[in-house]
Amino acid sequence: MDLVGFLLRIDDDARLDAGELRCGDDDLCWRYATDMVVSEILNRGMILAQFNRVEIVSDVPYSTNRVGGLYEVIPGGTFGAIAAWAWGYHRCLDVLISMDFVDTFRIAVVGHSRGGKTTLLAGATDERIALTSANNSGAGGAGCYRVKGPQSETLADLIDAFPYWFGPLMKDYVDTENELPFDQHFLKALIAPRALLTTEGLGDLWSNPTGTWQTHLAAKEVYRFLRVEDRIAIHFREGGHDHSLADWKAFMDFMELQLCGQEMERLFNCNPELQVCV
Repeated sequence: MDLVGFLLRIDDDARLDAGELRCGDDDLCWRYATDMVVSEILNRGMILAQFNRVEIVSDVPYSTNRVGGLYEVIPGGTFGAIAAWAWGYHRCLDVLISMDFVDTFRIAVVGHSRGGKTTLLAGATDERIALTSANNSGAGGAGCYRVKGPQSETLADLIDAFPYWFGPLMKDYVDTENELPFDQHFLKALIAPRALLTTEGLGDLWSNPTGTWQTHLAAKEVYRFLRVEDRIAIHFREGGHDHSLADWKAFMDFMELQLCGQEMERLFNCNPELQVCV
């Protein structure tokens, strides 16, 4: 049967009244998928649904201003921006599962950088998500607080520039990460037994590919205990901090493998720097 892809997007002129909801950093904060990515998705007969998370709460570095969006809806809340954005994924799911052309059992979420931190939390807290993927998500995402590669982002870096991403207690562990009652493999393990993919750029040292490999190995033990270790994967590529077409293709290949039962030639779970596959 021929499949038809769909693109769902809120037009720029249909934006919510953003007020203080804005973005102000060099990572561009949020953007639509490129035309090449959209074409690849649609050619595979998939649906692409996108939303602008800074319409939920703002993303302005070094700011602690809790004004506008979800902050106004839940005054006095202690949630961080990442939790608010994850909530946004859940509300998108509410809409998607109401559409009769959506296969509600094969919904996947993906995000890049801070968006990857968000998808991990979204996937861990909503069992309607069949597959979760985080790209170059680093500290607070797939990276490890305790195991840090050279030049990798630390909790101190996060709290200095983005204190609003987390709840108010997170700052207490700056420079004492070993005292954290958890690390990021806990978050990955919460997604089990559903599918999980991490995609990483070997040159993106800031996102800590070394520590991400460690959280992958640790979370994989939970998947192994549940006898679904084939549902967790990691994929490395050359290059830096970007959500590239190569990352998207790895994500879609893993989707087709996990959610559609299609065999793939792509090899996952190999670390080219260590020259080891698990």
